[in-house]
Parts: sequence; structure tokens; C-alpha cells
Amino acid sequence: MDLIRIGDKLISLSRIATTINEMLELRRQGFSQADVAKKFNTDRTFLSRLESLGEIRKGKTIALVGFPIKNIDEIKQVAAEEGVDFSLLMTDRQRWDFVYEKSGIELLNEVMSIIYKVRQYDVVIILGSDQRLRLFKALLDNEVVPIDLGKSPITQDVYVEPDYLRNIIRTIKKDG
Repeated sequence: MDLIRIGDKLISLSRIATTINEMLELRRQGFSQADVAKKFNTDRTFLSRLESLGEIRKGKTIALVGFPIKNIDEIKQVAAEEGVDFSLLMTDRQRWDFVYEKSGIELLNEVMSIIYKVRQYDVVIILGSDQRLRLFKALLDNEVVPIDLGKSPITQDVYVEPDYLRNIIRTIKKDG
């Protein structure tokens, strides 16, 4: 039921949910708590408490990029369980399909878009060959945590130890 009665007030739960979603979306876009509070005619402290209620963790945002990964499903599961904010993982076949399915300009635009997206995170964990690790460190100005999968060129998928990655993510979160 969407409506509940509290004393002489009739409260719409969907209206509350919609308003909270709008508030949090404005905060996500970078508006200050004071600006959002003013827009919705409420106190800044209300927004602060609201954010605290929903907070999962403080600290650095984390992205995970890696290829060629043999056990993608396991690594995606670790990333999800540990609260990694963005993951881009590919097998060797997927990375070549990614390259060959696009025209030159489409590929360039897609790669630039991925670089732009990854640069938004505080820490980027890179799983790749020695050359890819050097390239990512040069392209990104955020903190890069390299995990070397071998000497370039790597021509087959590489197994990544899930617990090793989990420990790295936990260390980053703890240090954040």
C-alpha cells in the first residue's frame, strides 16, 4: 500500500521515495547539501542524515580494468562483493572482437570514452601485460595499482587468483 496514515496525516510513500531520489540525484551531480535543501525547502542536516543512513562506505572510488582474463565471472563476483565501482574485464577473444568490430574512428572514440570514464575513479586496478600496465600508468593521473599478468604480448587468457584481488581491494579500501 502506497498510503499510510500517521495521526491525522495521510503520507504517500511513493512521493517520499521520488523526492529522496531527486535529492540524491542532485547530490550525485555535485550540488551542495545546502543548495539541495533550499530547493526542497528542508534542512541541510536532513540531507546529511539521509546520506548517512544509506552510506555503504567512505573512501576512494575504485575501478577495475583487465584483459585477457580467464576467470572473468569469478573476478566480477569479487569486484561486486567488494564494492568496486566500475569493472571492465575481457577475455582475449572479447578484446579482439572489441577491436575488430569497430571502424577506426569508432574504436578511437570508444577507447577515449573508456579512458575518460576510468579517470573519474580515485584508484584504478589494472590487470594486464607489462606493456599495458606502463601504458595505463602514463594515461591515467589517478592512483594505479598494477597487477602484472605476464610479458607482452599475452596471447591467451590468464587465471587471476580471486583471493589475491580481494586482498588488494580490501587494502585499498582500508587505506582510503
